[in-house]
Amino acid sequence: MAKKRSGGGLTGTQQAAKFLGVSVLAGAVLAGIALPAAGALGLAAKGTVEGFDEIPSNLKTPPLSQRTKILDSEGGLIATVYSRDRTVVPLDKISPYMQKAIVAIEDGRFYEHGAIDLKGVLRAINRNAQSGGVAQGASTLTQQYVKNVFVEEAGDDPEKVAQATQQTIGRKVRELKFAIQVEEELGKKKILENYLNITFFGQQAYGIEAASQRYFSKRAADLSLGEAAMMAGLVQSPSRYDPINDIQEATKRRNVVLQRMADVKDISQAEADKAKAAPLKLKVKTPRNGCITAVDGAGFFCDYVRKTILSDPIFGKTAEERQKLWNLGGLTVKTTLDPKAQAAANEAAVARVNKDDPVATAVVQVQPGTGKILSMSQSRPYGLDQKQHQTTLNLAVGSKMGGTTYGFPVGSTFKPITAAAALEKGLSPAQSFDTPWKISMSESDFTRCDGAPAGNLEWPVQNELKSEKGSYDMTSALGKSINTYFAKLEQMAGLCETLTMAKKVGYERELGKPIKQSPSATLGSLESTPLDMASVYATFANRGMYCTPITIESVKAANGEKLNVPDSKCSRAMSERTADMINQMLKGVVEDGTGTKAGLSDRDNAGKTGTTEGRKDAWFVGYTPNLSTAVWVGDDVGERREMFDLTIGGEYYEKVCGGCLPGPIWKIAMTGALDASDKPSFAPIAVPRAAKPKDPEEGDEGPNKPAKPGDNKPPTGTNPFPGITLPPGVIGGPGDDNGRGRNR
Repeated sequence: MAKKRSGGGLTGTQQAAKFLGVSVLAGAVLAGIALPAAGALGLAAKGTVEGFDEIPSNLKTPPLSQRTKILDSEGGLIATVYSRDRTVVPLDKISPYMQKAIVAIEDGRFYEHGAIDLKGVLRAINRNAQSGGVAQGASTLTQQYVKNVFVEEAGDDPEKVAQATQQTIGRKVRELKFAIQVEEELGKKKILENYLNITFFGQQAYGIEAASQRYFSKRAADLSLGEAAMMAGLVQSPSRYDPINDIQEATKRRNVVLQRMADVKDISQAEADKAKAAPLKLKVKTPRNGCITAVDGAGFFCDYVRKTILSDPIFGKTAEERQKLWNLGGLTVKTTLDPKAQAAANEAAVARVNKDDPVATAVVQVQPGTGKILSMSQSRPYGLDQKQHQTTLNLAVGSKMGGTTYGFPVGSTFKPITAAAALEKGLSPAQSFDTPWKISMSESDFTRCDGAPAGNLEWPVQNELKSEKGSYDMTSALGKSINTYFAKLEQMAGLCETLTMAKKVGYERELGKPIKQSPSATLGSLESTPLDMASVYATFANRGMYCTPITIESVKAANGEKLNVPDSKCSRAMSERTADMINQMLKGVVEDGTGTKAGLSDRDNAGKTGTTEGRKDAWFVGYTPNLSTAVWVGDDVGERREMFDLTIGGEYYEKVCGGCLPGPIWKIAMTGALDASDKPSFAPIAVPRAAKPKDPEEGDEGPNKPAKPGDNKPPTGTNPFPGITLPPGVIGGPGDDNGRGRNR
């Protein structure tokens, strides 16, 4: 005889019966059948039937994980991403055939019994007693729904999933008590709606809407009788009755459901027979999940959006909270991606570089004034198939956001930053230096921000060509990309001031690494990313206001709630006058300097070429007042090869330079992205120049002779050449590459 609980007078089983709305007499009958079986299994312990009243009665229903939609700026779908493919729909958006079919096959007395079906329980207990275990569950739709809630709450944790589905009396009793609560609070229609939205139908489809799309490419509201019967039949065993893998088994199971619907008078026998005779007409839609399925070549951009949500504290204080938000899904993420700009970037990325070339290219575009990332593309497609030269390495960003560790050395695209620092310090664009092809400077002549010397080594600097010697002012030095000029200009402007300006305009290093305070920074020896460089040059276009890059315009949760998103933070990096002068000087680069192959003939545009030591990286970064684009070309597989004697995009290059390959790519990207009718101009400004020199044969004023003393006098107290020695005829020294040039 079962023992009594202290002070209660009822056995645990009788208490369960009372909770279930069953008479004490019926409870005794239940006890007489159930307890021997429970005793045989050793399961009549506290915490199972005996502790029924100690089980919490508040079932916490987690929100259902759903698809997240990532949209472009015009509302077009880029990709859908989900941990569980599900779209929640109300009951009136589910075919009446589906509602009847699932009730008929899973719980024919659903509308007649309470939380449990006592007849079913008695039948199951007898069979379980005979088998010595749990052979039959007698679960109602309500109980099945509760179990699915446990599974949903367990997520992807295997241990929790096992606990939620284990076949024990303890789990069943817990399920029963929660089922009582659900029946009282929700009612039959809401339970049915929730059940059809939470249930797994196989083939990665959770919920009836996703399953309808998966098997029949239609909405759940439009399911026919035969289709609904097949779908209802899947629930018992989604793998066994999978129509994609075994259409015969699926057809047999469908017919079982149809006959059951006829037996319970949901349909006539004639309707059942007609539906049985019809073949299954599947219209399978392959699931498209993740950024790997992104349209219009936007896989890298899509992945950047994903990493933004997973890394930005605005979406959750901890990494765990952000991951939970992403896994839950149901988000509608409207991004900054401009379809026209993305199409242009895609075209440009493969116009001159093939996906199977030894080097790759990255193209990224930013809108000045807003920081919006408009496009992001590469010559190697986004994907996991290395045989098809696919990659998931985003060459436009740093490692935190899916790219390389720090980015790439930027070469001479850094020089406008030095020029801006010099102008902000009060130096004139007419400032000129008379330089030979090569010079040697000392690191000790440059001061770090802490006041200490930058180093104690000699720093050899040389220009691209031996003919590049003489006198240059800031405009001509930018146009010809004269290294020796910018080494001297950096010393005059100040190393600390130059690097401070770099930080102001968004020149960053990944992983929190500070910019190395090295004099070679002015020649682009330090790494940055194409995205950051596009943002740097957008600062010039925006007349000195730097705006942090952003990729998300809005995020709406499944319940319609609008979530906070990262805003672009804009700050003044330099005066409008300084930016306007940089713009005018960089116009010269594309008009008659190293970037002539990139120039746009129909509108104001400006930019700068960049080629790094050994030609391992080639850049062109340029802009109009309303669009900034960065293009990088280089080895992306780790070897960091020098780009000499290479065939790229079917064209042979003796040596790759910023103007000869990234420049034309930039032109294609800009031309396709810009509106032909929208042609804003840079703010007009007069840029002082050094006095125009005479031809050497006309007199003693040689080419590019410096302005007369005092014409470009720096501010009071500024020593233009502190500690510098420029001996004539200095050879290249360490780093000399026999005239092949670098940092152009």
